[in-house]
Amino acid sequence: MTKKQVFVICFFAAFLCYTIVMKLGYELTIEQSQKLVMTPELIQAIQILQFNSQELDSYVQEQVLVNPVLEQKEDTQREADGENPADSFESDETDFADAQAADAGLDWREYIRNANYGGVNYNGGREKGSVEKDNNFGRTVVNEVTLPEHLMFQYQFAAISKGCRRVGKYIIESLDENGYMTSSVSEIAAATGVSEDKVDEALDIIHGFEPAGVGARDLQECLTIQLKARSQYQGDVARIVEGHLEDIAANRLSVIAKELGISVKQVQEIADMIKGLEPKPGRQFASEQKTRYVIPDVLVEKVDGKYVVTINEDSVPRLTVSTYYRNLLKEADSDDKLAEYLSDRVNAANWLIKSIEQRKQTIFNVVTAVVKYQQDFFDRGSKYLKVLTLKDVAEEVGIHESTVSRSISGKYLQCPRGVFEIKYFFSAGVSNQEGEGISSKSIKEFIKELVEKEKPEKPLSDQKMVELLQAEGFNISRRTVAKYRDELGILSSSKRKRY
Repeated sequence: MTKKQVFVICFFAAFLCYTIVMKLGYELTIEQSQKLVMTPELIQAIQILQFNSQELDSYVQEQVLVNPVLEQKEDTQREADGENPADSFESDETDFADAQAADAGLDWREYIRNANYGGVNYNGGREKGSVEKDNNFGRTVVNEVTLPEHLMFQYQFAAISKGCRRVGKYIIESLDENGYMTSSVSEIAAATGVSEDKVDEALDIIHGFEPAGVGARDLQECLTIQLKARSQYQGDVARIVEGHLEDIAANRLSVIAKELGISVKQVQEIADMIKGLEPKPGRQFASEQKTRYVIPDVLVEKVDGKYVVTINEDSVPRLTVSTYYRNLLKEADSDDKLAEYLSDRVNAANWLIKSIEQRKQTIFNVVTAVVKYQQDFFDRGSKYLKVLTLKDVAEEVGIHESTVSRSISGKYLQCPRGVFEIKYFFSAGVSNQEGEGISSKSIKEFIKELVEKEKPEKPLSDQKMVELLQAEGFNISRRTVAKYRDELGILSSSKRKRY
């Protein structure tokens, strides 16, 4: 045998052995495995849990428009029916069972003639003779005055030439929310097609309007306008505003005193006067941005020495399945397509109602656990807030951490100490001498209290705060104290010192 023949024989033998070992071929096998399938209903339930009260209300309004089976109950309607909001969902299921068992022979024409619709006709208007009992003047929305409106009211009475009137209006409309100019004189002149002298003339008139300082191009000009209005822009005051604003911000009063040849006490008095001016004259007026109102989702009240958690029913839409469509579904046996459509709509409505009820229960369980952990806060104040993590509450309630995160996102809690975002009660911190976790918010409250009680002539340094906090039992470093102080907006000891 040649080498080539030996090689071929060996190759086929190896291939045959490999085929026997690997069992090449096709076969059917049964395998059991577990995996999470994100159905549309599950996705909807997750979204509903994460919604805050405003988002949930908007979402429900969309679903009511899309799903004709859904109806939203108003508070007056529930009270008239003698319904307990806590039993609303159970009553929906009972009504549905009753509707299925009711007699199919319903005379709809007789029903419509005898039905009471509360005196409301087909176009939404009230019938003649119905009494309007909802006159509540407290619901009138107050339209707050904005800065441009306030300035334009003054501008229409100003003695200004006809050629400058359009320029002044352009300047007022281009001011930012703090009252500062956002464009230069040359840019305004080019945009309005007038000379720069006309722009300066209109700008001088605006500088005389209230609030003083509006229309300034920078902080120095803003302070100058206010001081001139008080007839105080002279001497040392003028020199400090012109060249030492940064020194005042850094509390380098001795440097200013040395350069101007006056005492540090005189500089301190001038600095106090300058700090009493308004650096942002426009912020006292209403902002053009939309105001957002907070509706608490949970109420915590102290009853007989214990804290009771309740869900704010006013923040949760109350839904029910229309009785009309339930009866229509019962009578749609002859039309398969109609029966299938109504069945899908009723199932979707019931799932939405269950998801909202599940949201309420989850929020209730989470807040109950939070109140249990943070009872010292509710009893004694924010200085006694403890360290609390999502994992702690998740283990207490028996749910996943992501579920806890969704249930507290954008939700608010109202208690005797005020209204707080539920996230406020979750924070990291340090340990005390007993090993208990102390929230960073509590440490900040202690730091704020120390600064409020310190002597202005001898403010506490960060190291001194560390020593005082350690005497209270807090294990904290100087770097952490400096970090918390910066987050509170408290200046360093050198900048807080008064002479």
